[in-house]
Amino acid sequence: MKFKYSWLPFVLLGLTACDVNNDLDPIVDPVVEVETVPLNVNGLDFSNYVSVGASFTAGFTDSALFIAGQEDSFPNTLAKKFAMANGGTFVQPLMSDNVGGILVGGTVAQGPRLFFDGTGPASLGTLGATPSTETLMPVAGPINNFGIPGAKSFHFVASGYGAAAALPNANPYFVRIASSPTATVVGDAVATNPTFFTLSEVGGNDVLGYALAGASGVDQDAAGNLDPSTYGSNDMTNADVFANVFSNIVDAMTVGGAKGVVTNVPYVESLAHFTTVPYNPLDPTADTDAGTQLAGQIPLLNNVFGAINQVYTGAGQPERSIIFADDATNPLVIFDEDATDLTMAITASLSASPTFIPFVESLGLPAAAAPLVAQLLGQQYGKARSATEDDLFVLTSSSVIGTVNNTHAAGLIATSGGLLPATLAGQFSAEGITLPLGDQWVLTPQEQEAIKEVTDKYNVTIKAVADAKGLAFVDFNALLQSAATTGLQFDQFVLNTSLVTGGLISLDGVHLTGRGYALLANKFLESIDKAYGSNFTSATNGLANALDYPTNYSPTLQ
Repeated sequence: MKFKYSWLPFVLLGLTACDVNNDLDPIVDPVVEVETVPLNVNGLDFSNYVSVGASFTAGFTDSALFIAGQEDSFPNTLAKKFAMANGGTFVQPLMSDNVGGILVGGTVAQGPRLFFDGTGPASLGTLGATPSTETLMPVAGPINNFGIPGAKSFHFVASGYGAAAALPNANPYFVRIASSPTATVVGDAVATNPTFFTLSEVGGNDVLGYALAGASGVDQDAAGNLDPSTYGSNDMTNADVFANVFSNIVDAMTVGGAKGVVTNVPYVESLAHFTTVPYNPLDPTADTDAGTQLAGQIPLLNNVFGAINQVYTGAGQPERSIIFADDATNPLVIFDEDATDLTMAITASLSASPTFIPFVESLGLPAAAAPLVAQLLGQQYGKARSATEDDLFVLTSSSVIGTVNNTHAAGLIATSGGLLPATLAGQFSAEGITLPLGDQWVLTPQEQEAIKEVTDKYNVTIKAVADAKGLAFVDFNALLQSAATTGLQFDQFVLNTSLVTGGLISLDGVHLTGRGYALLANKFLESIDKAYGSNFTSATNGLANALDYPTNYSPTLQ
């Protein structure tokens, strides 16, 4: 090892010796010629490309719309590729900042974007950032991107959806760009005389809004309601209403002979927003305050639920039983609106049990309180059950699981006439533990199936209309299903739908990352090649490059 560098003096000697010929011919690397494949659009006219859709079309990401996200939107990426042929200028209604969020008359209507703080998603608002985009300051047209975050199918043809006077019922993003208070999104898009268009995620919010609310809205398809003016914000749109609206939108977009691409609607279970929170997050072995508190409560919990489980079993539903283990993660306790209501059975069983009065007294209550406590427990657990791996929990449930529902605790105190002390009322109001997690936080298998059935109906309509009109088609549903299972290859990366680490889905668990939108743009280009005979997929620089697009945005970008 001592002679490791012994060759160095000889090399130096060789370089300084005067009798050595140093005029050697340089070594030249061989030039590898890469064949350039010119773009051929086969007669397509991209001179006035117009995109119509909802939040994905707008470039919404990380729970907000902001400049950098808009610049990475899939329509903007498509426009850059169209510009290689005969594409014209693509104008987007850019926001005022990279903070995200929007103001209405100076008041924050939607908050700032999310960023990764090292442990998980956090709002830029925690760093003091505030939105600066004012809804009531209109954007001068004409524009090319009619992506309206939050729009449902029937909103695209609704007069007044962009009327400032109708806020908050109007859409603030359309208010910024609407040509008049009575304008419609599709009407304004058609008025630009598009030569080519994309129509994406129309119908997505019709099911997504319902799913995000844990199916706590109304399934208007099951209800047979054909009047969308009567729908609540969290309702699921009737499939016949969607079919009529979608057909009319496509008719309007193609009336001038424009070619285009449409996408279908993804299943919500492909999105990280519904798959990140586990059904069994209650861990008494965790070295945290929450874990320690849960471990200390397990004897009391099993005592309470032991008597209730007997009622579940007696009713032939032992799978509803709620049992807490002290050495493993435990399922959440949830409210299931489809479960058999055993309120009266639980109340009667507890009241008749000889061990119930001693249990009530062990809580520090008088024996006379037993009937009231039996009634309260019957009401609380009459439609409760233990969660299973078939249940899906919305991402926002993570912020409430294990916390005390003070409103519920106050209700228990009031119902008991003050008999229940605040401490005890709080113990029976722990979300997902002693208080069944509410309907708005969970999608049960029945609710998931209802959403899937309506989504399938929408998608049958979309494909049929696309085929009838000779339009290109992107199977967005299959795309996200593949991402959720095997992952999607994009250049040197494999993108999947895992939150934070997957690279495809942004920090809000629903919308795509910049790189995800670039991948989607490539799928659009592939579909254009297939339908119209162009060659974006084989042309030099015809597709977006993964490295040109981020998976997250720095919190310093404001």
